[in-house]
Amino acid sequence: MFTKILIANRGEIACRVIATAQKMGIKTVAVYSEADKEARHVMLADEVVLIGPAASRESYLVADKIIAAAKATGAQAIHPGYGFLSENAEFSKRCEDEGIAFIGPRHFSIAAMGDKIESKKLAGAAGVNCIPGVNDAIETAEKAVEIAKGIGYPVMIKASAGGGGKGLRVAFNDKEALEGFTSCRNEARNSFGDDRVFIEKFVEEPRHIEIQVLGDSHGNVIYLNERECSIQRRHQKVIEEAPSPFISEATRKAMGEQAVQLAKAVKYQSAGTVEFVVGKDQSFYFLEMNTRLQVEHPVTEAITGLDLVEQMIRVAAGEKLTLTQADVKRNGWAIECRINAEDPFRNFLPSTGRLVRFQTPKQTMFQANTADLLGVRVDTGVQDGGEIPMFYDSMIAKLIVHGKDRNDAIAKMREALNGFVIRGISSNIPFQAALLAHPRFVSGDFNTGFIAEQYSQGFRAEDVPHDDHDFLAALAAFVRRKSRERAAGLSGQLPGYDVKVGQDYAVVELGQGGNNRYVQVHVDEFVGKPGVAQITVDGKTYAIESNSRLNDIRIEGTCNGKPFTAQVERGTLKNPLALQVQHNGTRIEALVMSPRMAELHKLMPYKAPPDLSRFVLSPMPGLLVDVAVQPGQKVQAGERVAVIEAMKMENVLFAAQDGVVKKVVAAKGESLTVDQMIVEFE
Repeated sequence: MFTKILIANRGEIACRVIATAQKMGIKTVAVYSEADKEARHVMLADEVVLIGPAASRESYLVADKIIAAAKATGAQAIHPGYGFLSENAEFSKRCEDEGIAFIGPRHFSIAAMGDKIESKKLAGAAGVNCIPGVNDAIETAEKAVEIAKGIGYPVMIKASAGGGGKGLRVAFNDKEALEGFTSCRNEARNSFGDDRVFIEKFVEEPRHIEIQVLGDSHGNVIYLNERECSIQRRHQKVIEEAPSPFISEATRKAMGEQAVQLAKAVKYQSAGTVEFVVGKDQSFYFLEMNTRLQVEHPVTEAITGLDLVEQMIRVAAGEKLTLTQADVKRNGWAIECRINAEDPFRNFLPSTGRLVRFQTPKQTMFQANTADLLGVRVDTGVQDGGEIPMFYDSMIAKLIVHGKDRNDAIAKMREALNGFVIRGISSNIPFQAALLAHPRFVSGDFNTGFIAEQYSQGFRAEDVPHDDHDFLAALAAFVRRKSRERAAGLSGQLPGYDVKVGQDYAVVELGQGGNNRYVQVHVDEFVGKPGVAQITVDGKTYAIESNSRLNDIRIEGTCNGKPFTAQVERGTLKNPLALQVQHNGTRIEALVMSPRMAELHKLMPYKAPPDLSRFVLSPMPGLLVDVAVQPGQKVQAGERVAVIEAMKMENVLFAAQDGVVKKVVAAKGESLTVDQMIVEFE
């Protein structure tokens, strides 16, 4: 067994590998870029090596620097994680040539499966079901349209070396095929250095279900059940679960056996994933094979009790698998939510910056100890006060729960999301909460088009309805009452000016455009001990008990005898005196005041925000890679104005209305801040 390994990655996956290595008594070496000098994986590793500037093409993607770091530190093996060089056949071979074990498949397996065109041919030869399409690289957009018409719309246009949602478009007509081909080619060239594109039939109402395989260097291959990955936004996974609520036992077995056939055909060793698209009739077709550890591997670990990183390390060290197909368990139900640094209420734009507060839910299940535990696990590469840089992907953490069945897992996940505190940047937690509460998700009735169908107009606050909205008002009054009690207990107050606690309050829920909601609230005296109150809102009674402190964002307690976890903090963007209350994905901003003050508040005039329609502002931090207009140019609504790059994704800004460009304020190549002006119209 190895005594020291190097992790050629960053963020949560680097921390994940370190956890298992420590459990196995293996020393670890972390590599880091200048942007990651204070990152969590750097703090956790036994040794660290600086490998270059922030840009990944100058650090994490430079094989020479990583090989040199391994040699300098005496690391016997390299774990590539996922992304970066994890599926780079040349890097795998280079490790072998340098006498360093690659904790992953052999280079010839990566090469065979890394090319989407060649992999489909190999899959077909191995007896794996394949989607109808043209698997040869297409040279021109016009040829792409001709082929798409021959296959029949809709079609999927995919870059051969694509991944992570990049280099992929769905076309429903000639125009979309023409534009999609060009976009795919450009994205593939920029992201992967390979602009080959192919086309295949798009399966309608498809599910994305993948099979986890595990092979060793002695010819043994098994499958570890499936993962349901159909909840996707723009072809990127949002929620994953294991097992799938859709497929039958017979389909599961057939998919698993075909995945094993393919793995054996390419002499696969290590952990890998065979992805399938599954139709509504449970027909399934091979998509691709990911020759690495998947982001969503923890849900498989939860239901099987296996540590996949440990298995990868043991296989790389030459050990045989210690279990057969008959030994593979399927215990309970696991769900993973990807917690990303993006603002769901602003079309999921990236959100970068410092994590002013970062508190994970209480963990009862841990990365390196997965067996037979029902509970909560968080895989993350950040910590309180850390930075989310603009140079890498948007993932903050992965939240995983393991329940006795699917309903139990959903309930555990909703409660865990309630207790996940992230401040300083925006996160997609409200969106995750909305998905988990959606009737179609709860019933298991969804496919890969679910998010696009259900949230076609974007995601709005009203898309997260609370099943008892008055509870939020009651909680605001509870916290305000506690703060008044503490203030009233301070000594030295002037007679006649001392703080009165009171029992009658008004909760003013601040709405858009001055449309506020006013609720009368009565708070009975605390019953015998601190942290207990009976609150009446519109005739409904809420008996709340909590020992959380006033400076705690996360509040835990019971309401009418049932446990709850919520978040309450003072001071919001709209009003520094307001309370922000968050529970089950719903967030309100509320002022708690006396009934008389509420009457006067209603008389306050509404101050409308300034008109910014003449300006194109940067909606996020990022790099301005293109400005498509110039002064004096007439621009129509919907026309491209600028392109901003952040977190490895391009975001195009379009004109909201017709106009004439007065001034281009920002220059191409400039680093932008949120709301920085780019273009001004006359």
